Amino acid sequence: MRKRLTAALAAGVLGGALALAGCTSAGQDHQGHGSSSASTPASSDGGMDHSSMEHPMDGGPAPAGIKTAAAPKYPVGTKVILTADHMMGMDGAKATIVGAYSTYTYAVDFAPTTGGEPVKDHKWVVQQEIKDAGSKRLADGTEVTLEAEHMKGMKGAKATIASSTDETVYMVDYEAGGMKMTNHKWVVESEIKPAA
Repeated sequence: MRKRLTAALAAGVLGGALALAGCTSAGQDHQGHGSSSASTPASSDGGMDHSSMEHPMDGGPAPAGIKTAAAPKYPVGTKVILTADHMMGMDGAKATIVGAYSTYTYAVDFAPTTGGEPVKDHKWVVQQEIKDAGSKRLADGTEVTLEAEHMKGMKGAKATIASSTDETVYMVDYEAGGMKMTNHKWVVESEIKPAA
């Protein structure tokens, strides 16, 4: 009886840890978003991936006020391959475009409101997910307050703009490691390639 209980408990803990694996990070340089994992592997460019970040399985709707892209390279419904490594299993994953938008998109450094180590180079948040951002592109180094809720501790967090782009930004559905992510925010055009 004790062996069965121990095995069931171990399976539950392992299952919970796997379910959380995604894109949150503590004290690591990150390039994207995620869930909790014991280690965060280095990405090819020397940063860290977001394999340890907590992202909801459904990212929810696009933020209010964001403008749909007029003629995106990858229209809604297009099947693509992701080349971003924001989260474990993302690079090389098959995805479907569910939204294409024209806005400014930012990588940010922020201190989670839930405590813990700062998150570095989180990709991405859009102009409409930054409090009182206005309509002009924010300069690198600008201090802002985040309204995005991509992961725990993000909404209301104080952040600094690390970099920005005006590439078309996409919301995607994709599957990796047996988990389906819907309305994942965000990937930019240079992080996508056509499906073969």
